[in-house]
Amino acid sequence: MDEETGALIHQGDISAPGRPAPIAVDPQQKFMYVARRDDLRINSYRINSSDGDLTETGSISIPTDPCHMAMDRTGKFLLSAHYMGARAMVHRVGYGGALETEPAEDFHTSIGSHCFQTDPTNNFAFIPHIDNRGGANAIFQFKFDEVTGKLESNSPARVPQDKSVGPRHFCFHPSLDILYFSNEQGSSVSAYSFDRRSGLLSHKQTVNNLPLGWTTFSKCSQIRIIPNGRYLYAPNRGNDTIAEYEVDPASGLLTPLGHTPSQEFPRVFDIDPKGKFILSAGLYDGKVGVFRIAKNGRLKKIEVYDVGEEPMWVMILNSQ
Repeated sequence: MDEETGALIHQGDISAPGRPAPIAVDPQQKFMYVARRDDLRINSYRINSSDGDLTETGSISIPTDPCHMAMDRTGKFLLSAHYMGARAMVHRVGYGGALETEPAEDFHTSIGSHCFQTDPTNNFAFIPHIDNRGGANAIFQFKFDEVTGKLESNSPARVPQDKSVGPRHFCFHPSLDILYFSNEQGSSVSAYSFDRRSGLLSHKQTVNNLPLGWTTFSKCSQIRIIPNGRYLYAPNRGNDTIAEYEVDPASGLLTPLGHTPSQEFPRVFDIDPKGKFILSAGLYDGKVGVFRIAKNGRLKKIEVYDVGEEPMWVMILNSQ
């Protein structure tokens, strides 16, 4: 990726049969983990720091299909959320970046488990569950042991939703104690205050993520905030736009800026480490759009690339 223009140069492909989907990378960007959702396996790779090439280091089997993965803040554990498996799993990273076969934790939650991350202190974790196929429609709150990888339900164990909101994914503000959740069924974005001592969330704000007047089918997908915390973005699948928000630097509250048309059914996207570009992938059209982030937070599409059928994840890494 050209850091000045956002242009992409195709360098190659790596075979990963079985519908590869969620990706996670350790904090030092030495290792990458890819879940093969149809094969029920997680592959581990070593990242070549000079050209980004991947060398497989191992593969483990898992009992159910993960829809999201992330590393804990130390890079010692891989966290995975399992939608229909109704669980959260933690695997220890072993020698050479390969995962240990037996999980350090296999915590049964509810159908709809959709995202799993630890907070900046690495002492707590959150798992939103959407309201679909019997999903819990709640955010589960946990204490996380960064030595053992074990989870313990916090008290209260859940942040319930007033209606069919369906919290799906979330991101942390880079400097404020605030989390932002995309709500799949509610087509909205919610901000929550985070108490670093108790590890508990409290609701601050919910904003409609769709353009005014849109009444037909649409669902939120991922959510990202730029590195300096000034702007936040959340795509709409169905409306096929990316919603843009300005973030108040003191309160963390959101002010809608507008919507920019995206690729068809924008399921996944990422922001480059310098906060200059967004790559948004269309699940239905097999294309990735490159958007420049303007100084006022608005997006401008500058190029589109074919990437193959059903792109299921986008991740941009720092150059080494």
